[in-house]
Amino acid sequence: MSKKPDASAAATIGDPRWAEVLTRDSMADGRFFYAVKTTGVYCRPSCGSRTPKPENVRFYLTTTAAQEAGFRPCKRCKPEQPSQAQQHAALVTNLCRQIEQADVAPTLEVLAHSAQMSKYHLHRIFKEITGVTPKAYAAAQRATKVRTQLVRSGTTVTDAIYEAGYNSNGRFYSESTSLLGMTPRDFRSGGNHAVIRFAVGECSLGDILVAASERGVCAILLGDDADALTRDLQDRFPRAELIGGDAGFERVVAQVVGFVEAPKRGLDLPLDIRGTAFQQRVWQALQDMPAGTTASYTEIAQRIGQPSAARAVAGACAANTLAVAIPCHRVVRNDGALSGYRWGVERKRALLDRESQTN
Repeated sequence: MSKKPDASAAATIGDPRWAEVLTRDSMADGRFFYAVKTTGVYCRPSCGSRTPKPENVRFYLTTTAAQEAGFRPCKRCKPEQPSQAQQHAALVTNLCRQIEQADVAPTLEVLAHSAQMSKYHLHRIFKEITGVTPKAYAAAQRATKVRTQLVRSGTTVTDAIYEAGYNSNGRFYSESTSLLGMTPRDFRSGGNHAVIRFAVGECSLGDILVAASERGVCAILLGDDADALTRDLQDRFPRAELIGGDAGFERVVAQVVGFVEAPKRGLDLPLDIRGTAFQQRVWQALQDMPAGTTASYTEIAQRIGQPSAARAVAGACAANTLAVAIPCHRVVRNDGALSGYRWGVERKRALLDRESQTN
């Protein structure tokens, strides 16, 4: 017969932190530290040292608490110093500031020199932490600067383009439609010349607003108040020409409602999807998921080749304005539990239940 663990060992084994020590989970670094009575040292959870016996382990929330209990820091994982993940995060934060403050986007070579590491190593770390490459991050910053400059009174479109760091008008205009969703002059006037058709209908989940630009469906909003949904659309396009849907557009709304009620039908409508390169990769991964299936934020991050970008994936889901068409309701927590949903957790549960029944 196997020997039953003593009370001390049982307490350690029953602690969820013990599992993180066994797997050397680097994500747990900084949340707690573990000390070993027989060696007199304390370590971070990811330490590569030999796994101790559970009866000899004690957990501490801080390095100070571990040292006050008489333990010294491990010479291998150096828990009293910032973890490698923390060092990388601080490094990337500084590089992001460098990119944001530069008049002209610094090259990868310049950033690598500043970080004192190889271009390949920097590129990999930056992408792991932010979810995008340094080049894509710089492009996003230029886009933000353009938007800011365009809404400033007295600034010409040309001035806004150059002040944002673009080297030529042609380069900007080649990207402007996907970047702004409209021409720069229309964006500066708050979408003054944009025409957006919309209509509010009803479905089993409550009120539903469907809006479309000339490029395709640009918003699908769910809620309990039709007026609130309309105000939300107006806030997104404050001076656009919003036109109530005619009979033809009502058929578009009917298609969307039909898709909500019966996901297996699919949604054969063009979509006007606007977002960063990273957001669009996340949204494409969600669209590739079959109805009735779910995945965690971590799994989606792995599918797009960004295993460390689970938080950024959650942010992309929160930024989605095309409910159901981009099925962010299929993303759940690592333990399978339902987490926040822009249009309410109950709607998320209802959508998942409906999809599981249609499979």
